[in-house]
Amino acid sequence: MIYKWLYKTPSEFDDILMNSDGEYLTGLCFIGSKDANKQIVNCEEKELPIFKETRKWLDIYFTGKNPNFTPKYKIENETPFRKMVTKIMNEIPYGKTISYAEISNQIANIKQIKKMSAQAVGHAVGSNPICIIVPCHRVIGKSGKLVGYGGGLENKIELLKLENSLNKENIYEK
Repeated sequence: MIYKWLYKTPSEFDDILMNSDGEYLTGLCFIGSKDANKQIVNCEEKELPIFKETRKWLDIYFTGKNPNFTPKYKIENETPFRKMVTKIMNEIPYGKTISYAEISNQIANIKQIKKMSAQAVGHAVGSNPICIIVPCHRVIGKSGKLVGYGGGLENKIELLKLENSLNKENIYEK
């Protein structure tokens, strides 16, 4: 069974919907975003320990601090390639950003191949169902530009501002 819980964010962000299988966090997204299509909304709303743990993490995060723990989460049907991308995203330090091209170069080095598609990396980053905790918002374009975010560009901008990693060179690029 899948459960849901709504998290009320600070006013500059859209609220967040959480999903869980009862034990693990299986989804975390901004309501009204493209990513919201990845979540299950027609399910039972229930107070669960994983939702309490995730709320605690989000409460700390939204005060501008880096939480020192990670709620238990599970990403369903994650391919080996997506697992590699998720691992790299999880290694991006709080307050730092990395480009899709840098991730593709890391994967090419790991796989000992000449080149890995940054577009494939972008697809894997975009498939992330656990926003913020798996920090896909920290992935930016090669030239340092903000090139979109499934959680909504306005939320990405605010997340990067919160982490003090947004600068005047990070402008939206269509």
